[in-house]
Amino acid sequence: MLGQALHKAKRDGLHYLVLDGMLIHTDRPYFSGKHRVHGMNVQVIASPGGTILWTSGALPGKAHDLSAARIRGVLPALEQAGIITLADKAYQGAKGPVRTPYKGDPAG
Repeated sequence: MLGQALHKAKRDGLHYLVLDGMLIHTDRPYFSGKHRVHGMNVQVIASPGGTILWTSGALPGKAHDLSAARIRGVLPALEQAGIITLADKAYQGAKGPVRTPYKGDPAG
């Protein structure tokens, strides 16, 4: 389904996408130390306008966004599609078309 969503995005002429991880709150059993709540990590790919194009299956809330994207095969799929994808600092170290902000001062 990820491949189909990316193919449709390309066919629709989208010049870039947005990738982000989201913590879905649950009563139990997975605890996210970062957010200090129980939850599940879901990866989301959206259009520049915010339309959700694809969501991953849920992983335990303690999963880091970059790890979750790797587990779900998001990075190779984006590489194959060749669509520039904007992401937050949690995806630093992702290769291919994923673009993240600089950590710290880029000049120093």
